[in-house]
Amino acid sequence: MIRRFFVCCFVFAIIGCHSVASADDKTTSKSDKTEKSEKEDAKDKKEDDETPKLRVTTGAVTIDGEEVAYVATAGKLPQKHDGGDAKAEIFFVAYTRGGLGDDGQAEADPDRPVTFCFNGGPGASSVWLHLGMLGPKRVRLPDDASFPEPPYKLVANPYSLLDVTDLVFIDPVGTGYSRPTEGEKREQFHGLEEDLRSVGLFIHDYTTKFRRWESPKFILGESYGGLRAGGLSDLLQDRYHMYLNGVVLVSAVLDFSTLGFADNNDLPYVLFLPGYAATAWRHKALDDDLLGKPLTEVVAEAEAFAAGDFADALLQGAAMPAEKRKEVVAEAARLTGLSEEYLEATDLRVSMWRFSKELLRGRNQLIGRYDSRYVGPGVDGAGESMDYDPSDAAFEGIFCAGMNAYLADDLDYQDDRVYETLTSVQPWNYKPFINRYVTTAERLRDAMVKNPALEVFAACGYFDLATPAFAMKHTRDHTMTTDALRERFTTGYYEGGHMMYVHEPSLEKLRKDLVEWYEKASE
Repeated sequence: MIRRFFVCCFVFAIIGCHSVASADDKTTSKSDKTEKSEKEDAKDKKEDDETPKLRVTTGAVTIDGEEVAYVATAGKLPQKHDGGDAKAEIFFVAYTRGGLGDDGQAEADPDRPVTFCFNGGPGASSVWLHLGMLGPKRVRLPDDASFPEPPYKLVANPYSLLDVTDLVFIDPVGTGYSRPTEGEKREQFHGLEEDLRSVGLFIHDYTTKFRRWESPKFILGESYGGLRAGGLSDLLQDRYHMYLNGVVLVSAVLDFSTLGFADNNDLPYVLFLPGYAATAWRHKALDDDLLGKPLTEVVAEAEAFAAGDFADALLQGAAMPAEKRKEVVAEAARLTGLSEEYLEATDLRVSMWRFSKELLRGRNQLIGRYDSRYVGPGVDGAGESMDYDPSDAAFEGIFCAGMNAYLADDLDYQDDRVYETLTSVQPWNYKPFINRYVTTAERLRDAMVKNPALEVFAACGYFDLATPAFAMKHTRDHTMTTDALRERFTTGYYEGGHMMYVHEPSLEKLRKDLVEWYEKASE
């Protein structure tokens, strides 16, 4: 009995102490909670102050005779990994057809396609596609490939795809206004896989933030942007389970072996030859029999020769019989406008740099790399390679001026930083491909195999000496090896260069082709 009493007293003492402690805990907890709430509010306010602001404007453009109203959203999305601190801010401009919602933001139709657009480089912003091909305004260059004269003005773009798809232009880290956050190193974004992860995360975040998961989704990449698109088609499926409806490749590269001139890589010498023929035809550097033929026939003849006797000559080397080699040299001279002596001296291996300098050497003119319709005066008449790229010189100023004016005047967006249209992001990490050529062609093919609805459209310019049309054809034919895959890989050809859209007739045709293709790919 006494023992039970002491036990009970001990128990009640514990309960009493616990009750008092609990009361004290509640008092402390309330105080702590208030303090914690104030700290969280302060933190949230600080984060709100530091969160990049989005500028929202409205506009309209007439496309195919119809006025298309749109909402433009310009700004930055902080890039975080799994809820951590922001490592970068990604600048973008998005166009959504329609008007504003009650919240003052674009009111998107979830059934409407959305296309994520990016250029290449690596180190290029999306300005080229934005103001050259897709956006509601564009720069206008003379169709005769003469140099535009400053100051430059933008014009309405009746060839925009805004009537078909909403558009999101992405500037990867280091380009445009996109930068790593303070204390973060650029190197974590500068590489093939690093870039894929960053751009892929942006697409995921944008799709989530602006509620586009139910929309048909497309990616559109130009030049190195094709390599990025090939990798993204696979990464988006595997990492985020985001299945695309389509991939558009504009003057793209998917496999660097098709471009890498080297003593131990004959492939580019074969694949560039039809582009040399097209260029020589353009500049009337061929014999009359070829000048009297349409461009498409000249290119077809050059492709057959390049893939046949010319490829044989490179493969056999000195083992080719002398008489046969003489025939090959003569035909190569006929199709490229280069002399037989020059072709013999170079052992039939004429890089783009050599061709640019040699074709019009007698006129002291250089051939453009991005667009071989453009020519410019040579600096050194005796040199072996191009002194500069005349087409690049024609394009850079008008696109840079156009973008800076457009951001401030039309999109009401200003930033203290320089808008980097094209900048160096070297060194660029290709670690997965050490001692072999970089490619994402197989990743695109794998994405198509896993996603039978995925369609691909490749736009190629006859006068593109950066990523020639025959190189894309080679990649397609060596990657899309089944009829089912080839039926879903559409190719269009245009009488322009790398940026075929600066040539208005090509832009008009490209729009027509893409409108038809989007209809098929969105079904």
